Amino acid sequence: MAPVREALGASVDALAAMGIEDPRLDAEVLLAEATGWDRAALVASPEAEVPPAAARLFGEMVRRRLHREPVAYIVGRKGFRRIELAVDGRVLIPRPETELLVEIALERAPATVLDIGTGSGAIALAVAEELPGSAVTATDTSPRALEMARANAERLGLVDRVRFMDGSVPADEEFDLVLANLPYVAETDWTSLQPEVTQWEPREALLAGADGLDAIRALLRASARASSRIAGTTACAAGGAIALEVGEGQAEAVEGLLREAGFAGIERRRDLAGIDRVVLGKR
Repeated sequence: MAPVREALGASVDALAAMGIEDPRLDAEVLLAEATGWDRAALVASPEAEVPPAAARLFGEMVRRRLHREPVAYIVGRKGFRRIELAVDGRVLIPRPETELLVEIALERAPATVLDIGTGSGAIALAVAEELPGSAVTATDTSPRALEMARANAERLGLVDRVRFMDGSVPADEEFDLVLANLPYVAETDWTSLQPEVTQWEPREALLAGADGLDAIRALLRASARASSRIAGTTACAAGGAIALEVGEGQAEAVEGLLREAGFAGIERRRDLAGIDRVVLGKR
């Protein structure tokens, strides 16, 4: 048996040599998962002996990380606001910046919410958990993603709070707020992304044409078609308001697309890095 100090030291060195961005954090998370110990306990007890079975599991996890598999896929889960989601290669790993969409929902407290491209269910389930008075619908074009989102809803006890549907914009329905974290990576930017993204996360959930805006354009067209099928109303079927997560440098172009689609009162929201990350339009 090896002490925690040695197990961590060797793995940190190996991960750093492969160019892993935060090798110490990754090693601690993986060792905590392998041993079932809290990370704080690992740090506080560097001489504690790692049991043989845990050491073997830790070694396998580190080997997976050396192949640039994301930590979230290795441990099988990722925290998002107040919930924890199961994740694997069927869905994107939820990012902190996406929490901005949930914050907008909390500000507006809509009666009905549509989450388009739900993936793991992160946005829809967080909204359902934090806004129990809202009726939440979540859609995705990937059956495999919907399978995972439904499983997350079941595990979190939110299966009765979120309606999951195949597709994008439900026909003949109106929503007070639409939230969407759609693919927004431009094809020319693909090779500049980290291997954790390009080698492991679902490509179809990331790439969106030459400028990264094809998915947003398609959503706005689908929204317009859905609206035209609702007789006697000028409301947008895809939302009285819409909030779109965008990539760095895309906010201005997305503002233009929203104006063309008939939205006004457009504003931007910055993430913690100061990047214009969400564009919000209102009817």
